[in-house]
Amino acid sequence: MKRKLLLGLVCCAFAEVNAQQYPLVHPELDESVVTSDSCLKVTFFARKQNFPGGDAMSRDVDIHSPKSVNMHPDGTRYYVNSLEGATTVVYDFKTNEKIKIIRHNFTEADSLLWGKDGNYYQFKHYKNNLNTFFGKPVESTFSHAGRYLWIPYYRRSYDINAQDPSAVAIIDTEKDEIVRLMDTGPLPKMIATSPDGQFVAISHWGNNTVALIDIKSDNPMEWKHKACLVVDKELELNFSLTKSVDRDNDSGYCLRGTVFTPDNHYLFVGCMGNDGGIAVIDLQQMKYLGRIKGMIRNMRHMVLRDGYLYLSINISGYVQRIKLETLLSYIPQLDGGELIIDGWDSCQVGKGARTIELTPDGKYIFAACNNASALYIVDVDKFDVLGSIPVDSYPVGLDISADGRFVFTTSQGRGEYGGNAVDIFELERLK
Repeated sequence: MKRKLLLGLVCCAFAEVNAQQYPLVHPELDESVVTSDSCLKVTFFARKQNFPGGDAMSRDVDIHSPKSVNMHPDGTRYYVNSLEGATTVVYDFKTNEKIKIIRHNFTEADSLLWGKDGNYYQFKHYKNNLNTFFGKPVESTFSHAGRYLWIPYYRRSYDINAQDPSAVAIIDTEKDEIVRLMDTGPLPKMIATSPDGQFVAISHWGNNTVALIDIKSDNPMEWKHKACLVVDKELELNFSLTKSVDRDNDSGYCLRGTVFTPDNHYLFVGCMGNDGGIAVIDLQQMKYLGRIKGMIRNMRHMVLRDGYLYLSINISGYVQRIKLETLLSYIPQLDGGELIIDGWDSCQVGKGARTIELTPDGKYIFAACNNASALYIVDVDKFDVLGSIPVDSYPVGLDISADGRFVFTTSQGRGEYGGNAVDIFELERLK
């Protein structure tokens, strides 16, 4: 079926997308593509949307600039973080019906949620009613075998320039209720759980720091901050309290993608801004070791799978990878500085490559490409594009169901333009 195309002006920070004109795309349901190897059919199966001109049947007013989507490990439901709506919307996986709205709005009446690990991060600009705010949910990670879902906030609502501590909410997925809040550094974005389930790491886009939280206990109220690690130099933040500034650009390394190595020895953090690279943190020494470079600049997302580290390169639109053993072999040469290495495989996808994920069988990579308003399919073995399918503009988040049958994307709104949609694609194996 034909795509509906409108022209819109998209002006965004360099770190996320170029300021250019891109066609506004709203594909028709049932549109499909067969990959060039004739092995996989991808069909636009369903959507939840809140964009102008969208049909009433798929309308969901709680979809307000959705940033990310996460399938629960047990496959029963999925969680959508609506950034501007300050909500996490929970849907039933089988029916796609909305079953819960979790609102990120707090007052002093919620003080018990903060536990005893408060004041780890210091407030330098705001002094009163610090815990009365609403939070804009960004990314997510599960811990304790899916029992808890962690969601950091871009900023507390009163902190217009994201220069004081933000927060992370922990949801008990048995009740789908927030059961714990913890401080974070300024402007947290990516969050990850260690393979051994002992720690959660949060990368702070706002000041070149990374939080490490000890979650060994089964009791959320016993979780505590372990360290705040600095990548090269912590930024000093002293912006206006009344006039907004551009925090998406001038934020040092703009820390983003975050992954633990399988042996829990190292933490890799992607540097999306400045001259880029992967920040390497030794978790046994609790020490920042330096940055590894050599990949294309403007890296956004990272996935560690089957002996490879995969990267999405945002502006130029690439997926890259390198063997983990190759990367690890260079770490002893780091001495607090930077090291340029070879060995990167590259596959060009659509412009604005954001979130990437591999199918459970490891055969395909899916990439949400923001500027291209498309979902790209990459063959892992050949490391080549097999095809693409239109997505509601402008996709950022992506997840794949545990059974490998569905891909979910989230499309943020940009003013009056953009998708404001959650798109669901069905995968059919043809061979």
